Amino acid sequence: MPQTDVTENKIDTTQHIITDSIIARAKIKFTDSADTVPVISINLITDSFPQTLIAYAKTLMGTPYKYGSVNPAEGLDCSGFITTVFNHFNIKVPRSSVDFTNYGITVDSAITKPGDLILFTGTDSLSTIVGHMGIITATNDGVINFIHSTSGKAYGVVVTQLNNYYRKRFVKIVRIPFYNIN
Repeated sequence: MPQTDVTENKIDTTQHIITDSIIARAKIKFTDSADTVPVISINLITDSFPQTLIAYAKTLMGTPYKYGSVNPAEGLDCSGFITTVFNHFNIKVPRSSVDFTNYGITVDSAITKPGDLILFTGTDSLSTIVGHMGIITATNDGVINFIHSTSGKAYGVVVTQLNNYYRKRFVKIVRIPFYNIN
């Protein structure tokens, strides 16, 4: 085996963004032998990951709305739904919708992609504070669809088209940095 000098080459084992669409996390193990090549284990998240995230989110459709819950067996509120979906993939996100106000990367609605989060005010028309959210499932010809847990008429996890009701409550769209995976 070729000899590897690990003292000369410092290897950073933290998470790295490889490109805009590929994110990798490397775990490097060294043995005690100086003539052993390090073993590198890399888990990739690619462009297809948002579709995997959305596919899992859709398995929760029909789950009833329950304020303050992150337990799909009992029901989910909007941020509980987001937390449940992202935690399923070991991605840590804030628990409360208002905590997404300054979380992630703000994205213009013209370039939003499936997997981005869409933030809205709560139902109080006088408030400008984030109080509701969902995951964008599709963007076709300027039409945005999102999956969310609503306490409204549908009362549970559903896919909704961005309509006038939600446009009036729209705050912003954020992209979650998937490199914060555990």
